[in-house]
Amino acid sequence: MSAGTTPRLKAAAPPPPLPRPWTGARIAGHVLMALWALAGAYLVYYLANNVMSDFVRDYWDDYVDGIIITIQLVALSMALGAALSLPIALARSSRNRLISAPAYAYVYFFRGTPLLAQTFLIYYGAGSFRPFLSDVGLWWMFRDAWYCAVLAFTLNTSAYQAEILRGAVQNIDRGQWEAAAALGLKKGVTFWKVILPQALIVALRPYGNELILMIKGSAIASIITIYDLMGETRRAYSRSFDFQAYIWAAVLYLMVVETLRRIWDRLEARLTRHLSRNG
Repeated sequence: MSAGTTPRLKAAAPPPPLPRPWTGARIAGHVLMALWALAGAYLVYYLANNVMSDFVRDYWDDYVDGIIITIQLVALSMALGAALSLPIALARSSRNRLISAPAYAYVYFFRGTPLLAQTFLIYYGAGSFRPFLSDVGLWWMFRDAWYCAVLAFTLNTSAYQAEILRGAVQNIDRGQWEAAAALGLKKGVTFWKVILPQALIVALRPYGNELILMIKGSAIASIITIYDLMGETRRAYSRSFDFQAYIWAAVLYLMVVETLRRIWDRLEARLTRHLSRNG
């Protein structure tokens, strides 16, 4: 070793992990995991044995129709809710109390009450106002279960989407507004061209969660005589009294949710590829 050089120190090897004792909690956790694995294996075995059963042959087409109705209901409600959420989010962010207070009350009500109660209020409660609704030409909508479900789901999801959008806009750095103002851009142009596109990127993951929650919550529509996936399941069970009707419904809901989750992840990765260090 030459003079003036610093000797290199060998990196110390990490200490070996301490042995984990088999406590009661650890044993219980392993037992529960084993039971879950056995239950999952039995479910797969049960479905494999019944995939060609008389029940599946008799009701599979009805299940497919129910899935289509579920997707249509959720897609239409999400689209209408997205359109309605923008003015609600803008009103919630307003400094004028006359504008922000009604928007706050709207969001507070639809986020604070169950979707089931909201659906019942619209579907069953509208009958109390039938003369008025007939006079204004709206009874054709409120007497139809489909339109009532779309309206209830739209109002509910618009409240959630408004809060998602408002939070995403507030998450954008204030410097974006200041930089746009320094360039001479008007506030309206800044919002639509600079702030809103960035806010939508931030809100992608919460929007995906809301979509999945709406898919699962759409089962409520079956209670007001809409034959979505759960509606077809209830009808199949009432005719066959075969419990596998609900097992197949759970599997199909899981398949729809997992498919949408993967599609949304790909969409999010595509839209945020410019933010990735490897992109």
